[in-house]
Amino acid sequence: MAKAEAPQTRWAWVEIDLAALRRNTRAFKSLLARGVRLMAVVKADAYGHGAIPCAQAMLSAGADQLAVSTVDEGVELRAGGITAPILVLSEPPVESVDVLVEYDLMPSVSTGDFALAFGEAAASADKIGRYHLAIDTGMTRTGVSWSEVCDLRSFFDFHRGLECAGTFTHFATADVVSDWDFTLQLKRFDEAVGALREAAFDPGLVHCDNTPGTILHPECHYDMVRVGIGLYGLHPAHTTVPRIDLEPAMSVRAKVTRVVWPEVGDGVSYGMDYRVPRRNIQIATIPIGYADGLSRTLSGNTSVLVRGMRCRQVGNICMDQCMFAVDVNSARAYRPVSGIEVGDVVTIMGSDGADTITADEIAAQRGTINYEVVCDFGLRLEKIYV
Repeated sequence: MAKAEAPQTRWAWVEIDLAALRRNTRAFKSLLARGVRLMAVVKADAYGHGAIPCAQAMLSAGADQLAVSTVDEGVELRAGGITAPILVLSEPPVESVDVLVEYDLMPSVSTGDFALAFGEAAASADKIGRYHLAIDTGMTRTGVSWSEVCDLRSFFDFHRGLECAGTFTHFATADVVSDWDFTLQLKRFDEAVGALREAAFDPGLVHCDNTPGTILHPECHYDMVRVGIGLYGLHPAHTTVPRIDLEPAMSVRAKVTRVVWPEVGDGVSYGMDYRVPRRNIQIATIPIGYADGLSRTLSGNTSVLVRGMRCRQVGNICMDQCMFAVDVNSARAYRPVSGIEVGDVVTIMGSDGADTITADEIAAQRGTINYEVVCDFGLRLEKIYV
């Protein structure tokens, strides 16, 4: 277990291992040929890990550029002293063009009206507005249609305030080996980039591989790759696990705030769905709940680690707290055989002793993906960097 001091104001926190972030970044860099750049995706507060510290760690380990989801996320990085190129991954509202120019953020462009407004704002500030052209090759989410890229560039490419710094698409099924949809998307992207070049339009940095694409499809690393969840030590799919060793950077911990020895039949939490089945069971409380990312759907269906052993969470998870049971007389290996005390450190996600609770385990219990698990834990809990 990583050694970290609990916050003074609340006994629940997230630990972020910056060394793990740097090791993961270097692991992805090792997959790339010389000259291929790495864009680190730090959107959604770096997937709940904290955007500025994570961006600094990744850049120090070899990342070349950064990507965010919103203009405000880019402004936050600039305010934190980040000077690397920053891409906003989808076209923002046209009202944001002045902010984009002021903070030197590269928007994704997929419509002519936005491009012209951005170019005018840049020219008025005596600057060049650098952007990336976003192409929809079949995911049907954002971007200009792959068959219309030349028409779009023709509409605004004359503008002296604009410069195309990159051209990209996003794959929907890059994690599926030998997938027909991936092959079709790549074919359309290659045709679109080829058409731009034939028409004498400079595509800038060409990039399409996301985290699974970077791992599974080196043939289309092109000029740059965009890596997100993998940098935080989590795999996007089971298909990538054998290909690269990653180290999760986030752990979630709390300290026990209360321990009681209830009577047989006593209920626990709202609804009293759990009742104490026998004597010699402790019920311990920790100050973390569904407002902190410990989803209420996990109630009675998850575990925590304390003193290196697994204990079952019991009762409905509350907004700010939850309870777990300690079977003191149990000789089973996955439960402690001695009682616990107020102040004991409890691991909700991460390692303690020889056991580990992973984001993937929690995601499976919730019926979701590891991305959502770490984003949720990062929303309210204080982050401690170790």
